[in-house]
Amino acid sequence: MTSELEADLFAHLVARGLAMINPVRLAGGRSNCVWRASDTVVKIYRKEANNPLFANDSQRERASLIALAGTGMVPHFIDAGTFEGRQWLAYTHITGTVWQSGPAHVAQLLGRLHDQPSYSGLPLGCNGSAELSAQTLAILALCNDKVLLQDLAPEGQVPGTATPMLIHGDPVPGNLLEHDGTLTLIDWQCPQLGDPAEDLALFLSPAMQLLYRGSPLSQQEEAIFIAAYPDRHVVTRLQALKPWFHWRMAAYCLWKAEQGGSNDRDAMELELAALQSISPKAA
Repeated sequence: MTSELEADLFAHLVARGLAMINPVRLAGGRSNCVWRASDTVVKIYRKEANNPLFANDSQRERASLIALAGTGMVPHFIDAGTFEGRQWLAYTHITGTVWQSGPAHVAQLLGRLHDQPSYSGLPLGCNGSAELSAQTLAILALCNDKVLLQDLAPEGQVPGTATPMLIHGDPVPGNLLEHDGTLTLIDWQCPQLGDPAEDLALFLSPAMQLLYRGSPLSQQEEAIFIAAYPDRHVVTRLQALKPWFHWRMAAYCLWKAEQGGSNDRDAMELELAALQSISPKAA
C-alpha cells in the first residue's frame, strides 16, 4: 500500500471515530496489512487470489470477535468497514509476546475453544481422510512440481467426525499471544465448523512451527501438548489422521515455495520426514 493510500485510509478511519495517532505498520502476517495506533490495531485485507488452505475472510473474523467477546480468547472488537473496495477491521491491541514455549497452555486454550457454541457464517471444514485427500490433491493441482508428492497419499480411511465443532483454522505460534498469564488467539480469518483434530494438527505441524517459531516442537513438547488436551476422542482422531495432515501440509508448503515463500521448501521436507516416520512408502 502506497503512502498516499495509507493517508487516505487513516483519514477514512478518523472519520469513523478511530484515533489514528502516529500509526505504525506492524511486521508479521503473510496475508494482510496491519497497523497499530496507540491501543488500536487496524487490519486491511488484501484482494489476492484465494489461499488453497487458509481462508482470508474478513466477515468470519468480524463474526468471531463479536461471538467470542468476553471469553478472553479473542481481541476486543472495535469497528469494521470498507475502504476503496477492501474490507478493514479494528480491534484493541493486546500487549504481549508471540507464543514460544508452554504447549500445555495452548492445548488447554484449544480445548476451551472447541467447547464454544458455533455461530452463523461458518463453513464446514475438511472432515475425515477422504476430504483431506481431496483437498491435498486440489492443492497439488496448483503446483508445477506435483509429481514430488502426488503418489504419497496415505492408505486406509478414517471417517469424518459426526460432531463438527468450532475450530480456529490457523492456530500457529504467530497467532498465539501470551499476556497477563493467559493466551489469546488472533487472526480469525478462517474459523470453521470442523474436526477439532485439525487445530491440533496445525499447531503441532513441524512446518508451521519452523516458519513461525524457528524450529519444530520436540517430542517432549508434543507429548505435553497431547496430554494436556482435554478430549481424548479428539486426540485419537488426530493420531489416526496424522498421515493425511502431514501430506496436506507438505503439499501446501510446496505451493507456497512455488509462490516464492522463503523457508517453505525446508518446511515441506519436515512434513515429508514426519510422513515417512508414519508411512514408509514415502521413502
